[in-house]
Amino acid sequence: MVGRNRLIIRIVRRYMTGNPNIFPKFEADLTIQGKHYMAVRQGKILVIDDNEDILFTLKMLLRPLAESVTTSPDPKEINRLVSTMKYNVILLDMNFTADAVSGKEGFYWLERIREISPETVVILITAYSDTEKAVRAIKAGATDFIPKPWQNEKMLATVASALELSLRRTEVQTLKEQKSTLTAAEPEKEVIGESPAMEKIFKTLEKLKNTDANILLLGENGTGKDLIAYTLHKQSSRSRESFVPIDLGSIPHNLFESELFGYEKGAFTDATASKSGRFEIASGGTLFLNEIGNLPLMLQSKLLTVIEQ
Repeated sequence: MVGRNRLIIRIVRRYMTGNPNIFPKFEADLTIQGKHYMAVRQGKILVIDDNEDILFTLKMLLRPLAESVTTSPDPKEINRLVSTMKYNVILLDMNFTADAVSGKEGFYWLERIREISPETVVILITAYSDTEKAVRAIKAGATDFIPKPWQNEKMLATVASALELSLRRTEVQTLKEQKSTLTAAEPEKEVIGESPAMEKIFKTLEKLKNTDANILLLGENGTGKDLIAYTLHKQSSRSRESFVPIDLGSIPHNLFESELFGYEKGAFTDATASKSGRFEIASGGTLFLNEIGNLPLMLQSKLLTVIEQ
């Protein structure tokens, strides 16, 4: 594990001498400063610094940790970048052309990031560090504060922890959305009945409860298709997971894809935050597509493609 960490440091140094093809794509786990991290290349990192050499070095150093590393020398690009893309971690220099020492620019842009994307983890970096600035940075909403020049192991460990924190926050948000959806989704009544017709339904449910096959429920409005779907879910091996119903007939056609599949922040004008779709929320559980016949044929074909895949 330590060897892998050392390999990262050595590669960055060799890369700076001009060899462009030796930085590997790490998929294995990493141990940095004695702590274990999953190097799964998840999440997006943004680095803002007016020094092009620092941008290049950080992009090479951090590439094994994240899905993507974006760099920019101009802090005025922050509004555009953060508004159109969800970044998990932002490394922000504190001093730019207007002021090389005080860190006022860094605090200003930290505040702007917090306004646009409060869930993003921000790490401040500066060549003019002191305890007062570090304390003020944490109080202003930064997660960490790294002085220049940094130790590569310290930088890797700090960013890896920040990515981990951001991904955990995303998981928590998804769970909150699931809880909100489930609270409104569970029927208040259970299926009861002793007639021959109901006994036949119960026997069919018994046969179907352990299958992973997609199931089509047919019946007139008001016959309790939602109750049957919920009962089947509670009897299945997925009963501990989510039961997510959606009335397809009530969804405006222009919101069909965003409602079912979700969207990322900045995907369209009003997308001020990322939202999980019903398919993602129901992952591992049961998705009940109610009134599917009310969908236009074009949307039915899209839905069929997803179900078949």
